[in-house]
Amino acid sequence: AEQFAATQFVLTEVLQTLAEGAEVPAWETQLGEVRADIERLGQVNLAAIDELKENTERKEYLDRQHADLTSALDTLEEAMHKIDKETRTRFDDTFGRINAGLQEKFPRLFGGGHAYLELTGEDLLDTGVSIMARPPGKRVSNITLLSGGEKALTAVSLVFAIFKLNPSPFCLLDEVDAPLDEANVGRFSTMLTEMSESVQFLFVTHNKATMESAKQLSG
Repeated sequence: AEQFAATQFVLTEVLQTLAEGAEVPAWETQLGEVRADIERLGQVNLAAIDELKENTERKEYLDRQHADLTSALDTLEEAMHKIDKETRTRFDDTFGRINAGLQEKFPRLFGGGHAYLELTGEDLLDTGVSIMARPPGKRVSNITLLSGGEKALTAVSLVFAIFKLNPSPFCLLDEVDAPLDEANVGRFSTMLTEMSESVQFLFVTHNKATMESAKQLSG
């Protein structure tokens, strides 16, 4: 009665509202189970709310960092694709123009024949380049199969083709005419004189015909 008075409940009213199967032993059993469950939970962590707040803020910070990194990665990949595309375009254009220059200068230096550049791979970003040459009276072959003089003159043709496309202030040639015969030296000197209008050539030579084409001699 004192307990009911303290809780301000009326016993008769409470009894009338109870379910038909209400039994004190069953309630006590259920109460014991709930208490056991609570005990198994252990001590209440009073700092859990603060820890949750701290970890939530940490997660939000990491999420922002992840979003920034993902955005930067997407931007980087887009830039890489753009660079690859631009590189392929420029390489293809440069390759074609140098190839055309080689095909124009090779027969002039050799007095005939034919030469061209050939790609060794399909991907322009990592392909190699082979020089195919056919001096007068010979079959087309890789430059490695040519004689010393033919290799030198073919290399000079390629160098002159590159310099015509993108001239440098000067070009140093070290005895490139040494393995050439007299006729080839004459054609080499003639083209050297023509190219000297846009490029200053410094060449080391022991050939008198080449020396005659020079505007200044030092020795």
